[in-house]
Amino acid sequence: MARPAGWDQRFLPMVTVVPYVALAVMAALTIALKHDRPGSLAVDLVLCAAAAVWSLALFTLHPQWRDRSGVMGVFLSGLIVFGLVMVLRDPWFGVYTPVLYFYAYRIIGWPRELYFIAGVAVVAGTAQSAGVDTGSWAGRLEYLGILVVNIAPMCLLAWIGEIGGRYYDGREAALREAREANTRLAAALAENAALQERLVEQARAAGVLDERARMAREIHDTLAQGLTGIVTQLQAAEHAADDPAAWRRHHAAATALARESLTEARRSVNELRPEPLETGRLADAVTEVAAGWSARHGVPAQVTVTGEPRTLRPEAEVALFRVAQEALANVAKHACPVTRVGLTLSYMDRQVALDVRDDGRGFDPAARAERDGGFGLVAMRQRIEALSGTLQIESEPGHGTGISACLPAGAPEVRP
Repeated sequence: MARPAGWDQRFLPMVTVVPYVALAVMAALTIALKHDRPGSLAVDLVLCAAAAVWSLALFTLHPQWRDRSGVMGVFLSGLIVFGLVMVLRDPWFGVYTPVLYFYAYRIIGWPRELYFIAGVAVVAGTAQSAGVDTGSWAGRLEYLGILVVNIAPMCLLAWIGEIGGRYYDGREAALREAREANTRLAAALAENAALQERLVEQARAAGVLDERARMAREIHDTLAQGLTGIVTQLQAAEHAADDPAAWRRHHAAATALARESLTEARRSVNELRPEPLETGRLADAVTEVAAGWSARHGVPAQVTVTGEPRTLRPEAEVALFRVAQEALANVAKHACPVTRVGLTLSYMDRQVALDVRDDGRGFDPAARAERDGGFGLVAMRQRIEALSGTLQIESEPGHGTGISACLPAGAPEVRP
């Protein structure tokens, strides 16, 4: 089993300080208990010193060896032999077994660590069975039972640790894959957004080109032909100057052609995007049309913009611009006397609203009939509602008029 990358940093004191402290404590305890037996004391001190030198040479002074399973196997086998010899001589050396367990669990990979854990358990069991008489069968069975009680749970703990480690590694791998997938998804979304933006721009440019082509066809099929017919009829009327009846006939035909051409021109122009919107934003276009209207009629028209101005879909900008134009035209036609007009363009989070108010004579909206046949109140309402918006008219005789058009800031489908 691969050990966690940083275990040597978290547990560094356990492998660089604690083993030597444990050996020093055992040496001091041995000196206290065997000061009257210098020969045996010398052997125990030599064993403690040898274990310390062994740890120092194979582990502490060579950190790069800690990832070599072969070297670590030799290192831990030597420590287990030192520990077994020491507990056979003096059972209190069993306090050194926690250090051996730590090494076995941390530096030897699965499943080889089971052999070393079992070896350390034998050292611990031997220390615990110091008072057992191993000369009899009963004593041997007791000693064997102590070993089993030490070996089984320690190996089981190692197995549980291996299962937990595999689960941890699997979870980390899944989380890493999920993070990578999220990164790829974010990149794909960004790429799709950029692609969508390019497609929208291309579609808009294609729409402009299509509209220009359509208008070219309209002019060729209607205005150009109508003007040609008018010129022809006027030339014929000039040649028929001595025949009043023929002159009137050609004149009437030219007049009819002119009217038809004017009707076609109006129809085509009404389908175009207003010129102010081609060169500026909606707020600028409304300000421009209000300034022109005010200059022509001598009535102050103040434009107020609230919120953060932003570009809307073309049909929404055209609809609100036409509402502003028609509302100002209605003020000039029907609201006199009027002293001031106010236009408010409000950019909200999800909506854009245009309010046009005047202090003219007002009218009764319920009794008002559509009379002008152009972009009147009914036409304004149809244009706004076709874009999923609302148009409200507030007016009262003698108290002015207010028109409020509100459109979604998004891009819902245009209703037929």
